[in-house]
Amino acid sequence: MASMPNPTSQVNPTSMSSRVVVGGIDTHKDLHVVAVIDTAETVLATHSFSTTRAGYRALVKWLRTFGEVARIGVEGTGSYGAGICRHLTEVGIEVLEVDRPDRSDRRRKGKDDDLDAISAARAALHGRRVSIPKSKDGAVESLRVLRVTRQTAIRARRNALQLLRMTIVAAPEELRDQVRNLTRMQLIRTCAAWRPETTNAADPVAATRIALKSLTRRILELGDEIAALDELIKPLVTALAPQLLARAGIGIEVAGQLLVTAGDNRDRLRSEASFAMLCGVAPLPASSGMTRRHRLNRGGDRQANSALHLAVISRIRIDEKTQAYVAKKTAEGHSKLEIIRCLKRYLAREVFYLLNAPADEPVTVA
Repeated sequence: MASMPNPTSQVNPTSMSSRVVVGGIDTHKDLHVVAVIDTAETVLATHSFSTTRAGYRALVKWLRTFGEVARIGVEGTGSYGAGICRHLTEVGIEVLEVDRPDRSDRRRKGKDDDLDAISAARAALHGRRVSIPKSKDGAVESLRVLRVTRQTAIRARRNALQLLRMTIVAAPEELRDQVRNLTRMQLIRTCAAWRPETTNAADPVAATRIALKSLTRRILELGDEIAALDELIKPLVTALAPQLLARAGIGIEVAGQLLVTAGDNRDRLRSEASFAMLCGVAPLPASSGMTRRHRLNRGGDRQANSALHLAVISRIRIDEKTQAYVAKKTAEGHSKLEIIRCLKRYLAREVFYLLNAPADEPVTVA
């Protein structure tokens, strides 16, 4: 990718001191492509910088040669753009997370890193398809990292359990008869204690014994890993949101996911409606002509949506107020799915106020 000439040789220093510029960054693993525009959307220059601390410093220095940097639009602040986002925040530059470029623009203009960076800058200038990124510098980010690791361990254990069952179903009869009637824990402990003969791996019985032993030991190790992560996650969630855990239907798993969705800088969520939209529980208007209706929101953070769903299902089972609400709406002719959608919306409002209330102040939700 061709780099632009040195901008200081093209711009009048007197005009630079009063010029306000906006940047855009198309993020990648090894190089970030940066574009800078003025308030009239004139593209001043584009350049590439390495994804290192030295590269971040050079990027900021380069941008400031064009004038005062009002804000910068960054793609992928949760992945490739996380490092530059933290650096820009530390040096006092406003960062906005921008969505991918409009598909109609890509059809007309094509796909190019410079064009993507320019599109990010224009989105930041006009405030289109932008949001305030998570700060990723506090305890909630620590919680997120631990939860992601735990989730991958759970998936790996589930896959190992499925493979264990499938291997037993297709195992030689003399081996299958030994384990087919055992419970899951009996099966795991029995197979993990085997000492199969490894010198005869060409024999199907010996090979199956080796495979079953390997799978069950993997399951046990993953179980220990999950338990160790749980010991770290539980006190973190308890310290961050005791007010959530005090509410019916909300446990460590649900509270942890809702904390991660909100992020460390919860002030980026300006209203309970924005939090509901983020969680994908705000119904969307789908009216036309004389028809007035709303449809299910299939966007937002689906993991947060799932957490709210689990909490609502738990409340339907154990909470008397929720049970009374369900009975009332059922009598009015609403379906179970409609009632659950309403309850998820109400719970999102409750969670928003709980997360933003001072620790020593009681929370009341309308």
